[in-house]
This record gives sequence, structure tokens and C-alpha cells, in this order.
Amino acid sequence: MQDYAACSTQLIDGDGTFNVDGVDNFIKEVKLEECGLSYAVVSIMGPQSSGKSTLLNHLFGTNFREMDAFRGRSQTTKGIWIARCAGIEPCTVVMDLEGTDGRERGEDDTAFEKQSALFALAVSDIVLINMWCHDIGREQAANKPLLKTVFQVMMRLFSPRKTTLMFVIRDKTRTPLENLEPVLREDIQKIWDAVPKPQAHKETPLSDFFNVEVIALNSFEEKEELFKEQVANLRQRFFHSVAPGGLAGDRRGVVPANAFAFSAKQMWQVIKDNKDLDLPAHKVMVATVRCEEIANEKFAGFIANENWRELEEAVQSGPVSGFGKKLSSILQSCLSEYDTEATYFEEGVRSSKRQQLQEKLLQLVQPTFQDLLGHLRSGALESFKDAFEKALNAGEAFSSSADLCAQSCVSKFDKGCEEAVIEQAKWDTSKTREKLQRDIEAHISSVRTAKLSELTTLYESKLNVALSGPVEALLDGANDETWPAIRKLLKRESELAVYGLSDALFGFDLDEETRNKMLTNLENYARGIVETKTKEEAGRALMRMKDRFTTIFSHDSDSMPRIWTGKEDIRAITKMARSASLKLLAVMAVIRLEGELDNIEKTLTLALVSPTSNNATSKTISTSDSLASSTWEQVAPEKTLITPVQCKSLWRQFKNETEYTVTQAISAQEANRRSNNWLPPPWAILALVVLGFNEFMTLLRNPLWLLVLFVGYLVSKALWVQLNISGEFQNGALPGLLSLSTKFLPTVMNLLKKLAEEGQAPATSTNQSSMNSTAQSEVTTNGESSSSSSSGSSPAVPIDRKGFTESHTFMSLKALVLLQVIFFQVETLKIGLRHELVVESSRGNYTSKALPVITYALNSEESGW
Repeated sequence: MQDYAACSTQLIDGDGTFNVDGVDNFIKEVKLEECGLSYAVVSIMGPQSSGKSTLLNHLFGTNFREMDAFRGRSQTTKGIWIARCAGIEPCTVVMDLEGTDGRERGEDDTAFEKQSALFALAVSDIVLINMWCHDIGREQAANKPLLKTVFQVMMRLFSPRKTTLMFVIRDKTRTPLENLEPVLREDIQKIWDAVPKPQAHKETPLSDFFNVEVIALNSFEEKEELFKEQVANLRQRFFHSVAPGGLAGDRRGVVPANAFAFSAKQMWQVIKDNKDLDLPAHKVMVATVRCEEIANEKFAGFIANENWRELEEAVQSGPVSGFGKKLSSILQSCLSEYDTEATYFEEGVRSSKRQQLQEKLLQLVQPTFQDLLGHLRSGALESFKDAFEKALNAGEAFSSSADLCAQSCVSKFDKGCEEAVIEQAKWDTSKTREKLQRDIEAHISSVRTAKLSELTTLYESKLNVALSGPVEALLDGANDETWPAIRKLLKRESELAVYGLSDALFGFDLDEETRNKMLTNLENYARGIVETKTKEEAGRALMRMKDRFTTIFSHDSDSMPRIWTGKEDIRAITKMARSASLKLLAVMAVIRLEGELDNIEKTLTLALVSPTSNNATSKTISTSDSLASSTWEQVAPEKTLITPVQCKSLWRQFKNETEYTVTQAISAQEANRRSNNWLPPPWAILALVVLGFNEFMTLLRNPLWLLVLFVGYLVSKALWVQLNISGEFQNGALPGLLSLSTKFLPTVMNLLKKLAEEGQAPATSTNQSSMNSTAQSEVTTNGESSSSSSSGSSPAVPIDRKGFTESHTFMSLKALVLLQVIFFQVETLKIGLRHELVVESSRGNYTSKALPVITYALNSEESGW
């Protein structure tokens, strides 16, 4: 392979003249024209004496002139030189640019630096940016202003092409590459974002025009072998660099190799003719760098200042007295130190950097200042709350207390702000003051709302107590004066509540509309209580009607329980009780708070109570039809509590449920009437007279029948003893009667049975046995020896056999008559018991458990009969 290392040619001299002949000869020697599009252009830029030529010679095998370190540090490369890389495919052309920031050109001749950098970006596929590791993060030393200007002009002069920017970090330090690379990428991104772009590329990202690569190399002088090894590894990346995936694999706008010389010449001419590359003088750059360094040092010193740190920590816990003076003194000391050290630098740069330093310092302390204002605001607000609460508790007027406390607290806040103001800053505290005022107003509003709510609740509760109970009581005793009384009660209590609330609202300084609205709401609330209570009572109308009916029907005019003796007019009492219940229904049917008149009671009376006589049949039918409606005449629907249809249904249910009470009263009256009649029926008396005539005549003819009467007495006495009547009545009259009713019939039947059996024996034996049996029963039960002696010592009286035979003949008839009499008496007793049961039940003297027992006893007796 031909050695192209000696073919290095000056492309552009130090004066900016393009070497046309030299470029043509170079292209012929390296046979660039034969490459077509398969070639790459690599250039390098960076500070003077940074080792650019040394890097190219080791990386590409070129022979660019290198600086002799033993002869001092000076400019080596002037203008732009070009050479072909040795041993790298495809053909790669390398351009070595004159170093920037050289003393030979001075601070006023920086145009060539910008022109050469722009030329390199315009014609190169890969641009190596050589920089020292310790220059990363700096402004001038890292060529940031240069790149910014070059980017701006390139976007305007040439069509952007995809170029690879490879930052080569020389003399790498201990800082890892992964920490340095983000810094460089961020810097280049910031430069790109800050560059004014044409309208077509306003939103174009950096990645569309540039590929950014970052590598790091060790020091050539201190670690030469490691440096060469790293360069050899880097060299491998330039093989097939224009192939897809290579360093310049995605380049665009490639010029054919045979047109490279013409294209380069035209680009350089355009760059030379452009005047936008005239940048500030070198002294300005130096002043910029040095003043910025001094500003950074003073900023770091301010952050580490103990007085500032103590002041910052103190503000975190609360307000600090004299904050403004203390902080102003610290800031002024920091700025004075900057002024002292930057006195001899260019005035414009010095002032600009001082202003930037002051802005940074103020930006640093502003959060602390805002925290202090926050403490002052919260302290003033808490002070206001405490003072306001004390003033209200002391009974002062609400509005005056709020205004006075608010003025006092805002004045306190203003005084604190005056002490916190910093001389170097003109910060406005009005926003914080306005926020404090808004907070105070919000607190006043919340307290006002709470107080007004308490007052409203207080008077509403008073209205509840004053209206609910009385309205319920008035509706319970519904009559013609019920609604007038309710209206009078509502008016009186509403006026009292409104007057009290109006007086309490005097100190709140409310506008007339709000005040009237609250008073109106209170009046409406009072009305709502009455309406709600009325609706509740209307829902219990049926129960109220039944209670009123029971009260009037079961009690007399003196409120004493009625005893149905048979003299009462149940029909009239029932009608009176139902009329009173109908009155209650009419009163509860609608709400009459406006005093309006209606004919509801008349309509209900005609439809439900009036007698249906022949003359009034048609009238009743028409009146009843008036209840087949859901509204009342002359009454608004919203004031209707019970519709006509509901009234008709309620009345039907009421009559059904009170019918039993009327029936019981009639039964009790009939039972009482029958219980007062102790004589047997007339037919029984007639039967006794007819059937007992012979016995009466026999008694007249034979006085010995008196002995029979005596025997009857003994039988009655035996029944008294065997039934233990005195013992049964010890537990009460009604339980005694019920018990006797169940035991009486079996005892009588036993006696009659024995009497019939004894009647079949001879007269003498029958008479004697009957006498002995009676006497023995009396002795056994009562233990009375006197009765036994009397019975045993009775002399035997001769009996007329003919009379006894006649008596025996009529024995059956006498037994039947006696049995009928007994049946009649028992039936009368049962009726009296039922009457007593009804009366006692109405008085509530028997529990729900006792009534079934009594009823069962009566039913059992009937079953026995």
C-alpha cells in the first residue's frame, strides 16, 4: 500500500487564503477522485498546544508538525492542513485546524478561529473536539461560545448535514467517564437549544444534525504507552466509518470526491464573506471567565458562611428579629469581596457578572425570605384569631371586633415586613399581605357563619319547643277553635323568635337583604314546624278518632266511666261520639294557617253522619259523591292533609272498629236489665200455680208437708256447705260466681238423682233415709254436733200412705218444675256475669290473660247445659 503520510498539504494559510493548487495536487497524489462517494472527511479543533497534531499523527499515521515542548509552548499549526490517513479504509481525509485561543493572534483577532471551525463543520463527516479534562464545565476553555456562534451561522449559511461530534478528553483524571459524558452532552444540548434557528428547524432536535460521541485519553507525556494503546483502540472505530453503523454511517449531503476541492473552496469563500463571525475581543473573554470564577467563589463562600447558615436555620423555626439588616450585611460583604477582586477586569463584564452574582445570591436567599414572610403571616393570623375570640367572648359587637383586630394584626405584619426587607432586593410583600387579608376575611366569614348558624339553631330549637307540644295538644282536642288557636300561637311565637334573632343580628353588620332573608327563613321554619306536626297528627287521625269516640262514649259529662244500667240512650250517645270524631277528622283534613273558610265539616257531616231519610235520599247521594275526589273545594292541594277519598275510607274503617264497642254496650245494658229482674218468667209462675195446686191443697189437708219443706231447707243447707259458698266469695264476687256456676249443676244433679233413687223405696224407709242422709252430710262437712243431734232426735211421725203415694205420683212433675226454675236462675246469673264482665273490662280491671279464662268458664257451663 502506498504511504500517504508525507502527503500533508496546507489547505488554507494563516491569512485565510485558500491553496487551490496545493489542494489539486493533494487530490491527485492520494487519488481522491477515484473514491467517488466512498470517502470520509475528519477534522480536529481545540485550544492551541492541546496536542491535536500529536493525536492525529498517532491515530491516523499522518505527519503533521508537532510542537517541540523543549523549545517552549507556541503556535505550531497555522491555518488548516490536510492529509490522508494511512491504512484506513475507505479513504479518509484528515484536516488539522489552527488552535484556538492562541497568543499569536491576540484577543482582538478571533475571526479566523470561528471561520475555521465553521469550515470544519461544513465539510467534515467527523469532527474531533480536543479538550483538556480540567476544562470541562468551563465556558471559554470548552469552546462553548465558539460552538454557539458556529452553529448559528452554519444553520443560516449551509444546509444542515449529519455530522458526528467526537469530544476527545485529554489527560483524563480520576473522574469516571460516565460522570463527564452527561456534562458534555448537556452542554452541547444547551448550546443547540440557545441557538436561533430558521423557521423550518424551530423544533428540530440536535440528534437530527449531530451524533455526539465522548471518549477519554490518558496523558501522552505521563502515560505514553497507555495513551498509544487507547489511540490504537480508537483507530479501529474509523475503519468503514461511512458504512451503516459506522461513525458517519448516517451522513447526508455527501459531495463526490472529484468535486471536493471546488466545494471546499466555495464554502470557504462564503465563510470569509460573512461578518457574523466577529466575536468579542480576547480581554472580554478573559474578563468573562475570570469574573465568573470569582463570582462562583464568592457564591460558594456565601453558602458556607456561618452567619448565613445560622440565620437560615433560625428562620426555619420562626420569625427572626432584624432579619433584613443581618442578611443585607452578609450580602453586601460578599459583593464587596467580588468588587475588590474583579476591579481590574473589563468594566462591562465585571458589572454583568456582579449582577448575575447578586441575582444568584438573592435567588438563594429568597426562599428563606418567603419562609420568614410565611411565619409573619401565620403569626399575625393566629394573633388575630386569639384577639378576635377574646373580643367575642367579652361580649363586644362582631363587626367592630373583627375590624379592630384585623387592623391591629395587619399593622403588626407590616412592621415585621419592614424589618425583613433586604437592601439589595426590592421584593414586593404585597402578595403575602393580600393573602393575610384574605385569610383574615375567610376566618371572619367562617366565624360569622358559625355564629349565625348557632343563633339560627338556638331560635329554631326554641320554636320547636314552643310549637310542637302545644300544636299536638290543640289537635288532640280538635274543635272549632283549634286552628284559630294554632294561628295565634304561631304568630306569637314567630314574632318572639324573629324579634330575638333580629336583635342578635344587630352586631353582625349584615346587609339588609341577608338580614331579611334570615328572618324570613326563621318564620318559614316556624310555619314548617306547624305543618310538619299537623301532617304527623293527620297520619294518626284514625287513632285519634277512636280515642275520642271511646272517651265520649264510655264516659259521662263528669268524665266518670259509664255503667250501662238500661236507662241510657245508646243511640244518642253513639251519634254524639261519632260527631265529635267527625269534627276531629274535619279539623285535621287541611292546613288552615291563613284563616281561610271552607265547608269541609259540613260536607263530611252530610256525607257520613246525616240520617238517610226518604226526603233526603237524593241529597245524601249527591253529597256522598262529593267525597269521590282527591281535592277539597276552595282548598289548595298543597294544604290538603287528608283527601276526601281518604276521609271516606277512614270513616268506614272507624265505624267498623268502633261497632264492637257499641254492641258491647247494648249487650251490657240488656244484661243489666235482665239481671235486675229476679222473678221467673210468667209462664213459669203459671206452671207453678197449675202444677202445684194439688200440692198446696195437700199441704192444707196434711200439715206434715211442712216436714217436706224442712227437708228442702236441709237440702239447701247441704248445698251451701258442699259448695263452700262463703269460701268461694273470699276471692271476690265475680270469681266466686264463676266457680259456683261450674260446680252448682253437678251437685244439684247428684241430689236429684239420690232423691229419685230414694223415691223407689217404701215411704218410711225413704223418709228416714233422706233425713239421715241430710243430717250426716251436714255433720261431715261442718262438724256441727248440734245439727246431728237435732236430726237424730227428731221423733218418728206417722205418715199417711195415701198422701205419700199421691206425692210420689207427682214427684216427676215437681222435679221438672224445680229444674226449670233452676235453669232460669242459672241463665239469669250468666247474663249478670256477662254484664259484670263488660263493665269491668271497660274499666280495665282485668288483664288480657284473665278475660280468656272467664270466657272459657262461661262457655264450659253452656256446654255442660
